[in-house]
Amino acid sequence: MKNIFRFLSHYLWAVALVVILLVAQAYFDLSLPNYTSDLLNIGLQQGGIADAVPDTIRSDALEDLKLFLPDADCDALDSAYALPDGSGVRALSPDADREALAQLMAVPECMVLQMQTHSDSGMDLTQIRAAIDGGMMTKEQLLRQMAEPMQQLSALSDTYVKQIAVRYVTAEYEAQGVDLNAVRNDYLWAMGGKMVLMSLLMMLTAIAVGFIASRVSAGVGRDLREQMYDRILAFSSAEMERFSTASLITRATNDIQQIQMVSVLLLRMVLYAPILAIGGIINVVRTGSGMGWIIILAVILLSALVGILMVIAMPKFRQMQKLIDRLNLVAREILSGVMPIRAFSREKHEEQRFDRANTDLYETQLFTNRAMTFMMPIMTLIMNGISVLIVWVGGHRVDTGVIQVGDLTAFITYSMVIVMGFLMLSMISIILPRAGVAADRIQEVLSTEPQLRDSVDASDRMVENVRGIVSFTDVSFAYPGAEAPALSHISFVAHPGETTAIIGSTGCGKSTLLNLIPRFYDVTSGSVAIDGADVRSITQHRLHDLIGYVPQKGMLFSGTVESNLKFAGDTVSDADMERAAQIAQATGFISEREDGYQAEISQSGTNVSGGQRQRLSIARAIAKKPKIYLFDDSFSALDYRTDLALRKALAEHTGDSTVIIVAQRISTVLHADQILVMEDGRIVGRGRHDELLRSCRTYREIAESQLSEQELSGVRKGGDA
Repeated sequence: MKNIFRFLSHYLWAVALVVILLVAQAYFDLSLPNYTSDLLNIGLQQGGIADAVPDTIRSDALEDLKLFLPDADCDALDSAYALPDGSGVRALSPDADREALAQLMAVPECMVLQMQTHSDSGMDLTQIRAAIDGGMMTKEQLLRQMAEPMQQLSALSDTYVKQIAVRYVTAEYEAQGVDLNAVRNDYLWAMGGKMVLMSLLMMLTAIAVGFIASRVSAGVGRDLREQMYDRILAFSSAEMERFSTASLITRATNDIQQIQMVSVLLLRMVLYAPILAIGGIINVVRTGSGMGWIIILAVILLSALVGILMVIAMPKFRQMQKLIDRLNLVAREILSGVMPIRAFSREKHEEQRFDRANTDLYETQLFTNRAMTFMMPIMTLIMNGISVLIVWVGGHRVDTGVIQVGDLTAFITYSMVIVMGFLMLSMISIILPRAGVAADRIQEVLSTEPQLRDSVDASDRMVENVRGIVSFTDVSFAYPGAEAPALSHISFVAHPGETTAIIGSTGCGKSTLLNLIPRFYDVTSGSVAIDGADVRSITQHRLHDLIGYVPQKGMLFSGTVESNLKFAGDTVSDADMERAAQIAQATGFISEREDGYQAEISQSGTNVSGGQRQRLSIARAIAKKPKIYLFDDSFSALDYRTDLALRKALAEHTGDSTVIIVAQRISTVLHADQILVMEDGRIVGRGRHDELLRSCRTYREIAESQLSEQELSGVRKGGDA
């Protein structure tokens, strides 16, 4: 998970903005149950009367209430209402402390209402007031007489006392002739308007969060792809072999897609769930229902369920990503080798191999899906059980007058909000483990430093007047983990204007030697230099600018003939391109195509023949006009006539360049200025063709295996093979 947050850390400002918007969204969301509760409690049950404080009260009614209050409280009550109007009605002052007044007036209102509704109690407010005015009774005596019933009222729940007080206010409004239906409707409309406003604000914040989360996730995916490809392009063959091409493709596509998807969910749901749950808990506490233990029980059960499932599923998620790598590897091999598979009638075998990889992935995914599917029924059972428990406990509390129906409704809503928060987290927990594994795999690639890096003192000082002298000085090289070196004590110099050819049996180290020049590998010992400067002291960018490399397997890119020939960049003009195609003997088949240089080339050049692919690869290197040409058995797919014509044209074009050719055919190296004969990673012969026929047994054996005695005789006399 830490790597996911590391990837998101580049968008801290956006994440901070999302958190602010989510807090606002949660506030709006959590306000709705309160409004619903008020609609039920105040709007419907209490007729729109919110508390024990009437907005208007008759003077006589106010005097009745003051009978049950100490003088100090009477003064406070008196000052809270304005002077009576012509009809004897007093209005509540705008600056009055309504909450304090509600606590002050609730019990006296209950006492007055009880006396008014129970006339047989022997207590008449008119008589009491007359007795006090006539001096027959003091107010203190009345308060002592009423102390016990008032204490009994005070001992009741606040909800119960409030409901009685509201009934008093309702009766007072009726006595004043106030339209109670209008009071109720005004309250319902006002509360409904607030709910609509809150819903609109919640919708707007949700849209804003979704917009920002989408941009952030898309940005994270874009950045990771750029970083991955930048790092992969810097990898040497050793790193490529360590990860494998199939695994790198999976990491750069499937794994990044997992991160991108989970980034949206993190910002929209994972962050929102705890905010919503905490807000719900706060509101549950504020309801004063005394049922908070039910929420605690639900949280414990849900947390335990999620924890158990994660312990079971996490190892399987790690295994799943490796199995996806394996499946991609097998699929890639099969698709790349369709022709050999058909030629050897191995379709059934390859189907079985793919089926094994596919079945392994299927079984792992089936296990994780079953584990996560098992979670949903239990989650539903817990949610429904909590709902039943709330209704059962809350019903008893409503019956005893501890809470109102609206409070119970709000509590149920908040409880479901809290449970839904944990449910969202549990749903995300299905995706998070796999995304966490994907993030670790991506970070593994990003944190891998390429073995071949520019040294601290590497420079581009070789900018002008480069001659292109390539020299090997006592070079040895061994592949990582290999028991024996691939090259041992190689020393030679390749001069500009000359062709150096390297020949030898398969596996003797020819291509390995060639790959040391552009630093596809670094020497184990010794040095490779250009114009006397060690290639490790030159930046790789500048080094590669000096070299025109044609690999053993011609590689073309999807696009057009022109885009492939101008692969070196904008420095290649149309004239350079056409000249290179002419030298590479590619003009003929290019002109035969309807679109010429604009003809489409498919991926890997599968819509051209092997010989055409090689000639286009050679033309691409020639168009670059490098100082050093490296041909790694690049003429093997050409017929003898084309090979001869190409080498002749190439010799005329590369008069001042260094040409190094790796070849298997004697005819390709026949006229080289210097031929190096390799065997078991060593140079066992060097010289020109005639010299090597006489002095090098290995070269003579190669020549005799490829040329007839007549051809050898002709060659010795200076004829062309």
